[in-house]
Amino acid sequence: MTSPLEQKKIRITGPSVVTANRTWDGVVIYRTAQQGWSAELSDAAIVRTSEEARALLTESVADDVGAIGAYVAPVEVKDTGAITPGNLREHIRLQGVTIELPVPA
Repeated sequence: MTSPLEQKKIRITGPSVVTANRTWDGVVIYRTAQQGWSAELSDAAIVRTSEEARALLTESVADDVGAIGAYVAPVEVKDTGAITPGNLREHIRLQGVTIELPVPA
């Protein structure tokens, strides 16, 4: 998965979203079907083909709203319709580190 500006192939192996960070506060944001951005993963436009991903990513990069580093990321769509991150990296970006660290004695 690469930027359309690099003109490389985008390969989609399952449901995906376009995501980025906001420059002024670093919040993770997702591209919506209404050509906007949302901090809620549930609002993200789901893409299932390379062509859809390329179009949404190109639109996202051209949209100068303070989003940096837009890229395509995998998601899982549950039977209930709930959307969750598709890999550990995206889970950590969305919810932060969720492992318990040892507590000093």
